[in-house]
Amino acid sequence: MHKRFHRTGNPRTMCCHAPYGQNGMKQDTMSLSQAQKKAMRSIGHHLDPVVTASENGISEGMLAELERALNDHELVKVKLAIPDRDDRTAVLDELVAQSRSELIQKIGKVALVYRKNPKANPKLSNITRFENHHGRH
Repeated sequence: MHKRFHRTGNPRTMCCHAPYGQNGMKQDTMSLSQAQKKAMRSIGHHLDPVVTASENGISEGMLAELERALNDHELVKVKLAIPDRDDRTAVLDELVAQSRSELIQKIGKVALVYRKNPKANPKLSNITRFENHHGRH
């Protein structure tokens, strides 16, 4: 087993502390704590997908929209309208790598990604707007 994967043995589960991506290029890793990821999953539960990836692959327009969404909202839900699980995983890995974001959660065809923006507008940032949410309505 390669050291970049967690002890689960699942090759799809990349270690968040791995300094290199699948393409061998150095990545900027954020390494969020489990408590931070849990809080983000709680916030993400109430979000709607803002970007959809299809079988046509990753387009420049889709990457631009994801970039805009991450800059504005920091925490974004992405829908993967791809039937094959391995293809979904490959597209999601590519999206995360190209957007320099971190995968928080993936359930079926929906993923939650995060990228910190120190200059985020507090009225748009899902993190700032829901920071005291803690999973309660």
